[in-house]
Amino acid sequence: MQFNATFLGQGLAFAILIWFTWKFVWPPLMNAIEERQKKIAEGLAAADNAQKNLAQAEEKVADELKAARVKANEIIAQANQRAIQIVEAANAEAALASDRHKAMADAEILAASNRAREDLRRQVSVLAVAGAEKLLKREIDANAHKALLDELAAQLSDEAA
Repeated sequence: MQFNATFLGQGLAFAILIWFTWKFVWPPLMNAIEERQKKIAEGLAAADNAQKNLAQAEEKVADELKAARVKANEIIAQANQRAIQIVEAANAEAALASDRHKAMADAEILAASNRAREDLRRQVSVLAVAGAEKLLKREIDANAHKALLDELAAQLSDEAA
C-alpha cells in the first residue's frame, strides 16, 4: 500500500468532515434527541399523573356514590317511619271515631230505652188507673191521687229495671 497525496487528501478531507460534523452537525442532533427524550419523559409523567388522577377521581366517585346510597337509605328509612306514623295516627283516629260513634249509639240506645220505659210506665199507670176505676166503679182524680200514682210508677220502674 502506497501513501500518496490522494490518500493524504482523503484522510485530511475525512478529518475535516469529522471535525465539521462534531462541531456543527452533532450538537443540533443531540439537542433534538434530548428534546425528544424530554418530551417523551414529560408525556410518560403526564400519563402517570393522569392515571393517578383517574384513580383518585374513581375513588372520589365511589365515595360520593357510597354517601349518596347512605343518604338515600336514610331518606327511605325516614319515609317508612313517617308512613308507619301516619298509619298509626289514622288507626288511632279511626279507633277514636269508632269509640265516639259507639258512645253516641249507646247514648241513643239508652235514651230510647228510657223513653220506652217511661212510655210503658205511663201506659201501665193508665191501665192501673183504669183497672182500679173499674174495680172501684168510680173515677179516680189524677191530681188528687198523684202521690199514689207516683208510688205506683216507682214500683213499676223498680220491677222493669
